[in-house]
Amino acid sequence: MGNALLQSIHVHPVKAFRGLAPREAVVEPWGLAGDRRWVLIDDGGKVVTQRQQPRLALASAELVPGGGVRLSAPGMDPLTVPVPRPVGTVPVEIFGEKAEGVPAADSAAHAWCSDYLGTDVRLVHMDDPATRRPLDPEYARPGETVSFADGYPLLLTTVASLDALNSLIAQGAHPAEGPLPMNRFRPNVVVAGTAAWAEDDWSRIVIGEVTFRIAKPCGRCVVTTTDQGTAVRGKEPLATLGRHRRIGGMLAFGQNLVPLSPGTVRVGDPVTVLV
Repeated sequence: MGNALLQSIHVHPVKAFRGLAPREAVVEPWGLAGDRRWVLIDDGGKVVTQRQQPRLALASAELVPGGGVRLSAPGMDPLTVPVPRPVGTVPVEIFGEKAEGVPAADSAAHAWCSDYLGTDVRLVHMDDPATRRPLDPEYARPGETVSFADGYPLLLTTVASLDALNSLIAQGAHPAEGPLPMNRFRPNVVVAGTAAWAEDDWSRIVIGEVTFRIAKPCGRCVVTTTDQGTAVRGKEPLATLGRHRRIGGMLAFGQNLVPLSPGTVRVGDPVTVLV
């Protein structure tokens, strides 16, 4: 693979909100520190994402010391929400799975999010990611857990595969929608210096000082068709992925990672394929 390296890191403190791009991040067993520890739920406890609410793409959440978040969005005054004390949990349903979370203590947090979306939601924090949500047992090892991410601790994408996908989009039915930026895919780590689709064949990699196993390819949904700068939806990349990237019934782009060791990853770290 030669000179593959970590090009960028992305942390999403609130699931479905705009991400941050730090120069380094601590890798915890359930994902990057601070990534998707907060989530919105509806009246029935179901997770609310850009699938239902594309406008979440325009909302931002910055991490504040202690694990709280500072929320901002168009037309809204910023609001800082501290981590709630774990005095009681509520059920959270995430794609059919059950988990638990602690609601924000201040009702202003729920009101802020509800006012922005125009529908009743609550902001919930995962207090103990070591116990709250086990990985899908089909792809997990005993004791592996995840935050409120879609399914796995980290999502990896590569620059070369996005370039290849964009050239396919340019030749397809909706060329005006391309080229797409990487933020459509909401990854945690972006790797440069590989061949296109090389990640399909990886099973274990090292990024800097941290070893990861590849759990499975990432199946993509309608969120990828949402322009993260305008919240407007189109047809791509799903139309092109449907023609060229069907893997096991999924429209695949990127790979789901599970950390095998702790440590810190940094932009510019070498990426090595072990097997």
